[in-house]
Amino acid sequence: MTAKVFFDTNVLVYAAVGTGKDEPKRKRALELIESLDFGTSAQVLQEFFVTVVKKASRPLSAAQALDWIEQWMAFPCQPIDHQLVRIAIERSERYAISYWDAAILAAAESLGAHTVYSEDLGDGQRFGAVRVENPFV
Repeated sequence: MTAKVFFDTNVLVYAAVGTGKDEPKRKRALELIESLDFGTSAQVLQEFFVTVVKKASRPLSAAQALDWIEQWMAFPCQPIDHQLVRIAIERSERYAISYWDAAILAAAESLGAHTVYSEDLGDGQRFGAVRVENPFV
């Protein structure tokens, strides 16, 4: 189970609920999803669900959110286990970033991804073997 790129939660959220001023981000996210073989993690899918069902300005139903998630299950998905938690804690300390961001990076590296698409971490920043790219700049 490998992936060259890894999508952070915000890419998937924009694809599903990006409207209004976020319409360009929605189009870009859908373009990436349709053109790249990507990976993600259980954490990302959990965050996606909570965001689009509970936090979005136009929330999806749980069934609609699950439909999106099921489409992405065709791609590699890194589970969260004790080893990944340990690595994320170590990376969080090393890079002085949140545990959650470090878990994204650890999951991406576990899948063999060289790029994480995210708007939450610094565009162009490298964390070990993984480089962050903001697809919306």
